[in-house]
Amino acid sequence: MHDLVGRRVIVTGGASGIGLATALVLARRGARVAVLDLHVDVPTPLLGFQADMTDGTEVAAAVNAAVAALGGLDGLVNNAGIGAVGTVEDNPDEQWRHVFDVNVLGVVRSTRAALPHLRASAARPDAPTAAVVNTASIVATAGLPQRALYSASKGAVQSLTLAMAADHVAEGIRVNCVNPGTVDTPWVERLLQAAPNPTAERAALSARQPTGRLVASDEVAAAIAYLLSPAANSITGTALAVDGGMQGLRLPGEPR
Repeated sequence: MHDLVGRRVIVTGGASGIGLATALVLARRGARVAVLDLHVDVPTPLLGFQADMTDGTEVAAAVNAAVAALGGLDGLVNNAGIGAVGTVEDNPDEQWRHVFDVNVLGVVRSTRAALPHLRASAARPDAPTAAVVNTASIVATAGLPQRALYSASKGAVQSLTLAMAADHVAEGIRVNCVNPGTVDTPWVERLLQAAPNPTAERAALSARQPTGRLVASDEVAAAIAYLLSPAANSITGTALAVDGGMQGLRLPGEPR
């Protein structure tokens, strides 16, 4: 499939996990892709640009450099983010500020820098709409234990997605988010290895998803690629769950 040929896309947090999987899927489907990350070591044909998402000046400079290298910008994937474990009693104020600084304000900073370029793309005659896709999470819509801070930040990302979609639809810029379930990423693997019984913990995480397994990064990447593609030109202000049915399904035998 080469439905993204000619499209120019930036992926934040694109050097590992969901971000790297997304950048590679987009490239395979014909897009030119630039990655923004703290530590950029990405394979060809991806272009890498260093950026700390908590530094607005650095983010703007990296976005502008990426756009110059790509020759324009048609899509932005706001994927950079960090996790947190604990109840509202467990995370200090400093950690709350830092997680929101990365997960929420990071989206604001990269989108703010990208908007002039996305507007220019959308204004081209007969061009597909420009698109932004934010990575939220299943925790934006489902209460999970030990995820108070992370859930609050990702709930903010989903709400921000709706507001951005309303603000920019008239400019030809679509804004959506994906809500992954538990994805088999390096961050989840680190959590598993920190558990007393990693094998049992992995089995428990897999069992809470109706499909009985963790979501693959490539599956989230495919959903993001769809939302960026011309096939999704009538989709904006939508949260697309990629969670193995975790949010919506209640199977026989499960608590109700």
